[in-house]
Amino acid sequence: MRIAAAQMRPEKGNIVENIEKHKNMIATAISYQADALFFPELSVTGYEPSLAKDLATSENDRRFDDFQSISDKHHITIGIGVPTKSDSGIRISMIVFQPNKPRQTYSKQKLHSDEFTYFVCGHEQTILTMDNVKIAPAICYESLQIDHADHASKLGAEVYIASVAKSQNGINKAWSHYPHMASKYSMTVLMANCIGHCDNFESVGKSAVWSNEGRLVGELDDSNEGIIIYDTTTQEVTKK
Repeated sequence: MRIAAAQMRPEKGNIVENIEKHKNMIATAISYQADALFFPELSVTGYEPSLAKDLATSENDRRFDDFQSISDKHHITIGIGVPTKSDSGIRISMIVFQPNKPRQTYSKQKLHSDEFTYFVCGHEQTILTMDNVKIAPAICYESLQIDHADHASKLGAEVYIASVAKSQNGINKAWSHYPHMASKYSMTVLMANCIGHCDNFESVGKSAVWSNEGRLVGELDDSNEGIIIYDTTTQEVTKK
């Protein structure tokens, strides 16, 4: 299986522009025979908590229909970052499109203290299945909590997707935590980070992949958009 993480620079609050940017990156992933592509936290709006209430939507938003069509046509799984509405408030979510399947929404279960002003927690771990491989999404802060990975492992996850918006300080923590977590639970870890200004910090990219032995097998830089693709069989990395 060829699974990929996208590193992108979202336009603040510009859903239409960001959707087009997603499509372009998906097209690139398809050209490199990727089976799945996952985007950073809140990639469709940018990580902008103060705007989330006005920008929040759902998996049934017609603006996302093209993602489902692309998934169906090219047999690719796509995970995008979106603030979503719920009865209890706004959630930080990943909407997942899989070929000829209903859309799924995974919502961040563990929020950072700064996020409680704007968001509410999700309550259930989503496990995706691709080619008989189980994949667990994780969104930023919770991906640094060992109990989140422990629960995902107990659900059978073999691949862990960390969709994040991280500053340099956050990346330092991630690069210490993810290899330990990967080896402890024998899970391949992919991190998709954005670049550029987010809320009140600068996100610094460095999207990367760690093997299920905890070995860093590939990374992107700290300033450019791109895609990193990992072949789970050969452990080869492709960067574009």
